[in-house]
Amino acid sequence: MEVKVLSSKLLKPAYNASAAKPFAAEYIPLSIFDRVTYNMQMAIIYAFPPPAPSTAAIEKGLATVLAEYRAFAGQLGEAPDGTPAVLLNDRGARLVEASVDADLVDMAPAKPTPELLRLHPDLEEELEEVVVLQLTRFRCGSLAVGFTSNHVAADGHATSNFLVAWGRATRGLPMGLPPVHHQEGLFKPRSSPRVEYDHRNREYYRPTPTEKHGHGEGVENIVIHKAHLTKDFIAGLRAKASEGRGRPFSRFETILAHLWRTMTRARGLNPDETSTIRLSVDGRHRLGLPAEYFGNLVLWAFPTATVADLLNRPLKHAAQAIHDEVARVDGNYFQSFIDFATSGAAEKEGLAPSAILKDVLCPNGEVDSWLTFPFYELDFGTGSPTYFMPSYFPTEGMLFLVPSYVGDGSVDAFVPVFQHNLEAFKECCYSME
Repeated sequence: MEVKVLSSKLLKPAYNASAAKPFAAEYIPLSIFDRVTYNMQMAIIYAFPPPAPSTAAIEKGLATVLAEYRAFAGQLGEAPDGTPAVLLNDRGARLVEASVDADLVDMAPAKPTPELLRLHPDLEEELEEVVVLQLTRFRCGSLAVGFTSNHVAADGHATSNFLVAWGRATRGLPMGLPPVHHQEGLFKPRSSPRVEYDHRNREYYRPTPTEKHGHGEGVENIVIHKAHLTKDFIAGLRAKASEGRGRPFSRFETILAHLWRTMTRARGLNPDETSTIRLSVDGRHRLGLPAEYFGNLVLWAFPTATVADLLNRPLKHAAQAIHDEVARVDGNYFQSFIDFATSGAAEKEGLAPSAILKDVLCPNGEVDSWLTFPFYELDFGTGSPTYFMPSYFPTEGMLFLVPSYVGDGSVDAFVPVFQHNLEAFKECCYSME
């Protein structure tokens, strides 16, 4: 796929001349949750069919929404006192326009491949902007929107709020409730701090001088398989997992339990090995903060099981392990983390955030579930996208769960596996056993 770059510019916020800036501060200090999350680019791809929205309309909507979501028009840096912050300097979002002399139907991959990265600006460069995006128009009139934002500035929940507001601004509609930003003192320790959980070995870890997180052996053999799980298949899995249980497991618990077992079987692991799945838990309602909180407000659950138990015990066992671990990460857990993270112990002991990028997670795994985020509600005035998917992210064992574009309750799971494990994964992925 040959992508021709036509232009690149900074798009700045467009403020209402008669009104003050909605959030007039000069910076937003990074919270303890921002500092413990992944330092990475969140890259996603949208595709819109012809007649695709005009670039002028998209730009106007983006300038409008950036005036409300100023963090996405700023830069990561330091506050005057030297603490990490998002600088509200209105630098703007980087907007690249490009074209492809081919039809989208001929180029659109069924799964993420390295070719998808051409639908983004060069993500290998040192990016100065929090948000960079590329509008790529195809010969058929279709439009691909490659959107990238820095995870340190906002988690998936907050980013999806921004995207929906962007679409509404483009259509000339009210954007909804404004974002709520972090302020100093928001996440306070209790008057009598109580660290009741092992945060040293969950959100943090002790790095060793020799550890490496670069490319490991065989990383070039990782492929991303897209597994389409139909509504009926998911219903069958839920019934099987929940048999004899008063309340059925959730759709997410069931799907993740199934994929955890499937990955484990395909990997051919030793029965005595232990496998852990890392999954995000949103803290907004757990801490009594509004859904409009803009930033990161996520910790992680770590369900763990032996390979033997995952493969030899029924699906219910894996689903229960996930359910119990997520339930443990409640409001009290979040407050315990706040007490620990604000104590200075991590800095004193030389601990580092455990949210680090690796090429291979085996025998463990991680899941980013976008099943409840309104990503498909991004509408620039010509309707919903024909599809939405994560960009190319080849970390073995890193799952992405996305509602299928079919819109019937089915789910697409994007699963990076080693090439030599692919056939084994496909053989058992659609089995109820």
